Amino acid sequence: MSLNLIKLCVGCDSVEDLEEWIAFRLDERRRAGEPVEQYHTTRMVPTRAAEIIDGGSLYWVIKGNVQCRQLITDIRPFTDDEGIGRCHLIFDPQVVRTDWQPRRAFQGWRYLKPSDAPLDLGQGNAGLAEMPPKLRRELADLGLL
Repeated sequence: MSLNLIKLCVGCDSVEDLEEWIAFRLDERRRAGEPVEQYHTTRMVPTRAAEIIDGGSLYWVIKGNVQCRQLITDIRPFTDDEGIGRCHLIFDPQVVRTDWQPRRAFQGWRYLKPSDAPLDLGQGNAGLAEMPPKLRRELADLGLL
């Protein structure tokens, strides 16, 4: 059974912001002649990496709610220029929207069991997939989602 991670998506106000940022970074890497892959650098290396890359995803918390996920395809530990151990979480660049799930702020990433992860949008609450993002946010702020 795969294991997931959950992390705050700092600097993004919406899933659309995240998708635009991913497209921008991939285009930058393409123009620079670097491998065209999307990754996130983190200080801590997951000790359960084998379980994560066996179909696990990173669930992004945006504005207090889990709103989407990305499949984690690889985890690459490395040492940076200052001698600090870090790792790259390598993602499939496709962002999959999920049912919204409220989450309080936290630092770093956390493990997320599949049983605690929100369903992909359209597999859970019928009609949410068609709902405009602004309306979803207003309903979530009111505690109705």
